[in-house]
Order: sequence, then C-alpha cells, then structure tokens
Amino acid sequence: MDIAGKSAELLSLQGKIAVVTGAGSGIGRGIAIRLAELGAAIAILDINSEAGKQAETQIVGAGGKAMFISCDVRSAEDCRRATQQTLDSFQCIHILCNNAGVTVRKDVATLQEEEWDTVLDTTLKGVYLLSHEMIPHMIRNGGGTVINTGSGWSLKGGPRAAAYCAAKAGTLNLTRAMAIDYGPYNVRVNCVCPGDVDTAMLAEECRQLGEDPERFRKEAANRPLRRLGTPDDVANAVLFFASDMSRWVTGSYLVVDGGGLA
Repeated sequence: MDIAGKSAELLSLQGKIAVVTGAGSGIGRGIAIRLAELGAAIAILDINSEAGKQAETQIVGAGGKAMFISCDVRSAEDCRRATQQTLDSFQCIHILCNNAGVTVRKDVATLQEEEWDTVLDTTLKGVYLLSHEMIPHMIRNGGGTVINTGSGWSLKGGPRAAAYCAAKAGTLNLTRAMAIDYGPYNVRVNCVCPGDVDTAMLAEECRQLGEDPERFRKEAANRPLRRLGTPDDVANAVLFFASDMSRWVTGSYLVVDGGGLA
C-alpha cells in the first residue's frame, strides 16, 4: 500500500468547489488560498471588491482556480445571487466556509442597537442566509461540508465584546443544530474556533480599545505556544474539516488558539 499516496488522497480537494466568505483578507483569504492549494476551485465572497479581486488574482497567479463574487452576507438577495453565480460558473458547491464577521468592542451599556445589528447580522445571520441558499444544492449533489468560523469566545465570555461573544456562541450552537438536521443528507457541519490571529481585524480591535497592537503580540507569550496565530493556522484546521480526513466528523468544533483556553 502506498501510505503517502493514501494520505494525499484523503487531503486532496481536486474537483471540489469551495465558497469562502470574507475571503478578501485575513483568515478568509488564508482559507481560500489553502483550499486552492489542495485543488479546489474557489468562489471568493467579500463585501470589499478591491480585496476580493486581489485574493482572486493571488490564487489564479499561483496556478489555482478562483472567482470573486461581491456579496454582503447580511443581504438575502446578495446570498441568492452569489449562490447562482457560483453555480453558473462551477455547476455545483461542495464546500461552504462561513467565515465573514465583524466585531465592535463594547459592553452592553455602551453598545448601540445598530452596532449590535451589524455584528449579529454579519457574523451569525450571514451563516444562516448563505447556508439557507447553498445547502439544498449540496443535498441535490449528494452531500457536502460546511465549516463555520467561530471563536474562542464561542466557548467563553470576553471583555467589552458583548455582541461578538453572542454572535460567535450562536455560530457554534447553530453548527450543532445544522449537523443534526443535515447529517442524513451527507452534509457535514463543523466549526473552527480561533483565538487571537494576527490580522487587520485584530489591529482594528486594538484601535477600538485604544490599545497598542504590539501589546497584544507580547501578551501572546503567555500562551503555551508563545505566539499569535496566523491565517495559515486556521486554514489548516478548515482543510481538515473540508477534506475526507474528517469524513466521520460532524457537529464538532476545533479550538485553534495556541493553547489559550487550555
């Protein structure tokens, strides 16, 4: 038996079509690149057209297959249109990575209603809206896999992050509910839960809190693995859930945080 060949076959995404939201930058772009490296064709969904087109260019320039689709995951109409554009270009959908999210670092007393709506609509409702559109196509195609991006704060609370903690906790339990509903149709649903990852979003959190981003990097030394995470770290966990390596795993979550919750 060719052991190396068997392992490569389990990880291969050749012939698969993957949709990644928030794929223009940060964790989303890391996920899109990793899945493309393993052979998937990528539908890059993002509200930021410039960033989305840059991600498309990066993947295509490296020999992969990718197409940018402008999509605001808060909009049911945008999600319907993005689903149809993906099907028009690639004919089917095998992998959906619900990764788009935003944060507002405030407690409930200072958080405004429109800020709550922005965080919950992007980070949680967006998971529902796109899954609502794409999962029926997976079922008709014989199955698929959905990977939702949660957070360490899916599992515990955090300071001055009321809306984000609520959205990410909801994402994790929505993952479990979807896994129960769609397992009989061969659709697996899992969740990755990153800790602090060195991205523009983390820098934006620092700005909202009036903190120096370098302080967060130094605090990473308190984690068992002594560093912040990278988009690649999270993308590798997504790859596990997207591939046949996890073909008997659903309704699960994987914490990717350098040991911060240990």
